[in-house]
Amino acid sequence: MKITLDQVSKRFQQHWIFKNISYSFVQGNGYALLGANGSGKSTLLRVIAGMQSASKGKVLFTDDNDKAVTTNQIFSKIGFSAPGQEIVEELTMREFLDFHFSFKRPLNNLRIDDIINLTGLQSAADKPIGDYSSGMKQRVKLAQAIFSDTPILMLDEPCTNLDQAGVEQYREWIETYAANRLILVASNDVREYFFCREKITLENFK
Repeated sequence: MKITLDQVSKRFQQHWIFKNISYSFVQGNGYALLGANGSGKSTLLRVIAGMQSASKGKVLFTDDNDKAVTTNQIFSKIGFSAPGQEIVEELTMREFLDFHFSFKRPLNNLRIDDIINLTGLQSAADKPIGDYSSGMKQRVKLAQAIFSDTPILMLDEPCTNLDQAGVEQYREWIETYAANRLILVASNDVREYFFCREKITLENFK
């Protein structure tokens, strides 16, 4: 997979968040989207994922044969996690994962119980997610993204609300389960993008 940005720009009312970003992201590499708070890191990630539209420019997805991926196909290609991402908190973790993986195939043919075990939340798996701590919810959000069998992984501040054990777990998941994927990380914390070989600073596109 490859993602190409062609003069991508975004503004809110009369204020340009970023302008004229042209860049190519290729599978097998990690990319960090860096910048101060309010610089547009999360917004750019959502624009690339198709969750928001660009004010100007284009985002193009192509497969390994350089064939364009249609808008309808993009959802199945992306694993996405963000702190503000909504999950149905009335569901238990097991019910949520069952629902999520009815739309996306689990990575490495993992079973729901396998994924629950990997999160370390076995004792809470059948409790409503609304009863979870913020760190537990973040583990669930990361699990549904990382353990989806997708060539693209987009992570917005992935270690938000995680304690040190959670950060170490995130690092292990990335090292073990994210090889050969195209990964975009919006972050100001090197612990979150430690593996990214390329860095894009949003202040350079004002």
